[in-house]
Amino acid sequence: MTTPLLQLNGIVKQYPGCLANDHVDLTIDRHQIHALLGENGAGKSTLVKIIYGVVHPDEGSILWQGERVTITSPAHARRLGIGMVFQHFSLFEALTVAENIALGLDNPKDRVNLRDRIIKISASYGLPVDPDRTVHDLSVGERQRIEIVRCLLQNPKLLIMDEPTSVLTPKEAETLFTTLRRLASEGCSILYISHKLEEVRALCEAATIMRAGRVVAQCIPAEKTARELASIMISADLKPAHERRPAPTVGLPRLVLNKLTLRATSEFGTSLKSISLTVSGGEIVGIAGIAGNGQGELMDALSGEILAGKPETVLLDGKPAGHLGPYDRRKLGGCFVPEERNGHGAVTTMSLSENAYLSAHLRGALSKLGVINHRRTNTYAASIIERFDVRTTGPAALAKSLSGGNLQKFLVGREVMLDPAVLVISQPTWGVDAGAALAIHEAIIALAAAGAAVVIISQDLDEIFQLSDRIAVIAAGTLSEPVPVAEASLERIGLLMGGSHTASEAPAHV
Repeated sequence: MTTPLLQLNGIVKQYPGCLANDHVDLTIDRHQIHALLGENGAGKSTLVKIIYGVVHPDEGSILWQGERVTITSPAHARRLGIGMVFQHFSLFEALTVAENIALGLDNPKDRVNLRDRIIKISASYGLPVDPDRTVHDLSVGERQRIEIVRCLLQNPKLLIMDEPTSVLTPKEAETLFTTLRRLASEGCSILYISHKLEEVRALCEAATIMRAGRVVAQCIPAEKTARELASIMISADLKPAHERRPAPTVGLPRLVLNKLTLRATSEFGTSLKSISLTVSGGEIVGIAGIAGNGQGELMDALSGEILAGKPETVLLDGKPAGHLGPYDRRKLGGCFVPEERNGHGAVTTMSLSENAYLSAHLRGALSKLGVINHRRTNTYAASIIERFDVRTTGPAALAKSLSGGNLQKFLVGREVMLDPAVLVISQPTWGVDAGAALAIHEAIIALAAAGAAVVIISQDLDEIFQLSDRIAVIAAGTLSEPVPVAEASLERIGLLMGGSHTASEAPAHV
């Protein structure tokens, strides 16, 4: 029999108050696409960090191509032939794409003709990136392409991918699947972590499922339904949120955009062109689109991070807000969840209690005369943790200690529990497991049912169709006319995503 590419035997990793990996066994064969499944906090991230040399196990052994090894660092892992694309990006925003990729290449010879190699390999794999663009100008989806291309440039024998399609469109994801299948056929094994179970069923030949730090099952994904896989992951039966959703009762307009027009603030940004939209209380409007078509600029214009110029350009509950920043828009009832949770939605070196205070101090009355009410702030953070089942040791835990999905649940909960008049949320379930996604979806639906106006900006079309009452598409900075979800189809939305409604006129200064 062929020796497996990688074998983990009895891996144990203990953190204070948390047994992250409890005697975990994992075998990955050559030429295999192997899924690693589990809900947020199941121990997947710790396990792959051990494989990649970021974390060292307390117990257990690692066999690489049949020989026992101790992987001392990521550089050592790369020398062995192990590459990893992290869910949270390790990019310097002030540097260009080429400069960031160069920093991840250990051998100076690999930097020769790097710009041309980036263009060639990114085009070959259907993940186009411009090596001369600065990272801070890129969307989350474009940043993820950089991580993938940087890893592929090193010709790995094992490629670890953590939520690689979270911010890709279905077409981009299918292109990536074609690439991964080709890599596997050429001899590169893939360890694939994803919460999108249908794509796991379509792509992966084997799966190891973890729960609470332990391996609880191994299976062939194609022989299970997505519901069965999810039930094994969380040890419970799942019922989709849309089956429980009451019929929406639409009230008065709560968010109105009146011909919002903004010129891009950077050379590679996307200008917004005469965007008009009305969202009433009780309804959810989904905004779909391919990464880099103005979603970030629209989110910034809605939250007040970029001022919309004329006050009447943005109305919150009928009050002009286009000239107001985030603080004053929150005073009018707006709440916002950005797409990038690390550094934008949360300060990772601060505690959950401190992060709760950052956006909730006003509407949550967490301070008075400039003095923080720590007891009330801790109680608020604890209530978020309890209601949204955030897996953590408590309000004092640092944000960076949480898995991506658990931090996302905390950030969504922080805004939802403020009972906003308007909630704008970007990529609500990026990197979130089935159970956590269900909790987030139900919270959004309940908020709309209570009378809030909700705007969801997402590249996940399944999510858009599941939650939205009306769907609009942003392409090249232009927003299509929203259509009722009952009248929408994947073909129609896909056509709009391709830019069939794009205006040709250039935006004016405001």
